[in-house]
Amino acid sequence: MGQKKTDLFLKSARDRPVTVIERAFARRFVSWRDRLDELDSEHRHMLEGGSLSQMFLRYPMTISHPVFVGGFYGLLIGLTLLLPYGYIGNSEGQVLEVTMKDWGFQALILITLTAFLGGFSSMLASVARRPPIRLENRRRYLFPFPFVGLAVLSLSMMNDIPELAIWGGWFCFVFPGPLYIHLSYAPRWRILDRLDRGLAPFEGMSRTIDEGPVDEVVEAEDGELEEVVEASS
Repeated sequence: MGQKKTDLFLKSARDRPVTVIERAFARRFVSWRDRLDELDSEHRHMLEGGSLSQMFLRYPMTISHPVFVGGFYGLLIGLTLLLPYGYIGNSEGQVLEVTMKDWGFQALILITLTAFLGGFSSMLASVARRPPIRLENRRRYLFPFPFVGLAVLSLSMMNDIPELAIWGGWFCFVFPGPLYIHLSYAPRWRILDRLDRGLAPFEGMSRTIDEGPVDEVVEAEDGELEEVVEASS
């Protein structure tokens, strides 16, 4: 009888660690998307973000880190400089290798700068712990800036313009991406990363949601209503 109790005790002791490990693995394999469904509609709407954020957040959290998103923006705007650099190199009779070297160096500077700003915004988001700002209805104000900056920079390569205008062109060319990451993407990524790791997403935050304008809230409610209607039809 005593031997039987001892065997049962040893068997249960052997089973307990396995259960703990299995639960740990189960928590690990639950993604932030599954945990997002546990939040209320306002917080889900805030954390899901717009189409731009959703495009980056399709990938694992490590790949979608603000550093890499910032570097990707730097690569995109660097590619747009390829045509102006090619035009100037051709008009001045430069060898193709020299033109590509000049463009590559400039693109590398842009990638490094925007990646650094993305990492800096990520650190500030961890310190400030503020909620992300949805920029869907404000993107129309930011959208023209890179094109204005590209036009000014292209003009500066072909003609002599004031140095202040050149700096203004660089500012318009670069700042929309880092501004989006700083205001919207980095705070959103920080909260989703905590969700993905099984941590309390809003721990230490004095304000857990950004109160947007009334029209944004109405649009969000209309979108949810349309989803319900489509699902029921």
